[in-house]
Amino acid sequence: MTFALVVLILCLMAKYSGELDQTFSALADPTRRAILSRLCEGPASVGELSEPFDIALPTLLKHVRVLEKSGLVSSEKVGRVRTCRIETGALRASDEWLRQHISQWEKRLDRLEQHIKRRKEEH
Repeated sequence: MTFALVVLILCLMAKYSGELDQTFSALADPTRRAILSRLCEGPASVGELSEPFDIALPTLLKHVRVLEKSGLVSSEKVGRVRTCRIETGALRASDEWLRQHISQWEKRLDRLEQHIKRRKEEH
């Protein structure tokens, strides 16, 4: 592996690390997860999003801003109505990262299982 390739890989890791941190941080809150679940059904106004929650509208807007900053949601204001919609890019990047790590751990667990079987056969 060349030095340039190592530098490129490290730069990409740093780039995606920040994006993943923001995404997982946004997903850590149950209110924000509920907002995303609602937006999976289609775009909704901030007023519609606030209906199931017992929180003030400014508090809900803070949640929406966190989701926007993480890239999970976009919003557009037309007149007095702000409409939000889900953005799939950040979710796809998170899904890809999780799948890679799940795959690595499954391989490790498979090797551990093989090792345990060999040890049992030896005794």
